[in-house]
Amino acid sequence: MHYKEKGWLVLIEAVTSHGPINAKRKIELDALFKNSSSGLVYVTAFLDRKGMLQYFNEIAWETEVWVAGSPSHLIHFNGKRFLGAYTE
Repeated sequence: MHYKEKGWLVLIEAVTSHGPINAKRKIELDALFKNSSSGLVYVTAFLDRKGMLQYFNEIAWETEVWVAGSPSHLIHFNGKRFLGAYTE
């Protein structure tokens, strides 16, 4: 998803299609989008919290988690800022 106002590409991984954005997948996505001038935001999407708990230990730091059961909320996995591209 392109968030034009912020200049971000929001990369959303449905856990049912590929698994969560873990450290390995984050490196792969970094490489795939290395020539992008947009900041990258990584989001793993789950149907519910129960599904999230199955993968909780695999979720990469400096990523976000979205749960369909609570669509207006995000869970931030550490880092210096909340919901933003990490350029450092």
